[in-house]
Amino acid sequence: MNAATPTFRKVLAPAEADAEIQGWRAVTRTLPVPRLLGRSRAAGKHVVVYEDVFATGRCSMLLGDVISTADRRPSALPRVAALVDAVCDSLLTAVAESGRAEPLSACVPGLYLDRIRRGGRIDTWYLSGRLTAPAPCTDQLLPVPALANHTFVVNGVPMRLDLPAIVGEAREALYSGRTWVTALTQGDPTEPNIADPLCWLDFQYAGRNTLAGEIAILLWYLLGMGGWLVPTYQADVYARTLHLHLLPINTPRLEHVDHDKRHRRLEVRYSWPVGAGRQVAITQLLKRVRADLAPVCGLNPDRFLAQIRHFLVLRILGVIPPGRLTSHDLLLLLAKLAETQQPETIGETFTRTQPTLTTHPDDRTDDERPHAA
Repeated sequence: MNAATPTFRKVLAPAEADAEIQGWRAVTRTLPVPRLLGRSRAAGKHVVVYEDVFATGRCSMLLGDVISTADRRPSALPRVAALVDAVCDSLLTAVAESGRAEPLSACVPGLYLDRIRRGGRIDTWYLSGRLTAPAPCTDQLLPVPALANHTFVVNGVPMRLDLPAIVGEAREALYSGRTWVTALTQGDPTEPNIADPLCWLDFQYAGRNTLAGEIAILLWYLLGMGGWLVPTYQADVYARTLHLHLLPINTPRLEHVDHDKRHRRLEVRYSWPVGAGRQVAITQLLKRVRADLAPVCGLNPDRFLAQIRHFLVLRILGVIPPGRLTSHDLLLLLAKLAETQQPETIGETFTRTQPTLTTHPDDRTDDERPHAA
């Protein structure tokens, strides 16, 4: 190792270090990644040492920082679109160089099979019978599994929210022998794992992964995790992983809740405001999925959201423990989950947002700047 090379060190358990290095080796010939400089031991842990791509000047920001900057500075919006394009291009390159149809059992299990297995975290968190949602105007709490017997109206659209059935259908769809288009990818395409100019970071889940799963992970992170759940419920992770860790300028809001016990009807109305930078990221990803990623995955560009809905279920339910959510945020999450289960309308509802526009002083035109009297 060159002593002058700035380094980034990850302190991991031995098995985690093995997975990290194995993942890095799997993708290093296909994806732009940092140089792996070595591995050592310290106090019972293993230390994996990489080139620090920020200290060397190779990269300057993470995707989450680029989005947060563009939320506040419209002049940075093209940078968001360019980085999302680079991510999509990198996935296409991975397919071109390593893509093939494989069963799910041939993929890295951590984000798919492990989370949907019987008795796993999703069963424990959502199907134990202990999880409840608020019933307005009464002192009662509704067991979430009991909502299967309700009409769940989301922004005026009647839906079903049968959690046991949703999880069961996801388990049936994502069984180990089902074949998907796969490639050697980083495996966890989220805002802290993508540097600009494009360099993939964090290789715990790197290796052979489904392209449908990659799309679902990135889409839900842009829509719900990075701009809402992570900074709200994993503030320490957010501050540690993002350089700027600027808080979202807006987050989803539950506007109205009404429960009709007699007719078993629960109605919610929400808004999903996002910053301009986040809106550009979501829009550009959807544009690229429809243009080239969906066809490469063997998905219908006009119905790809319906076709990846079971992967979305894993992301929506399998990351933040619901017991930590406020009652309003739990209802918001369940509303998005219900939308994924409407194959005919998901494309019109699930990714619908309300952009929040802001103007930074440096982005004003000469006509807008204050002048001396």
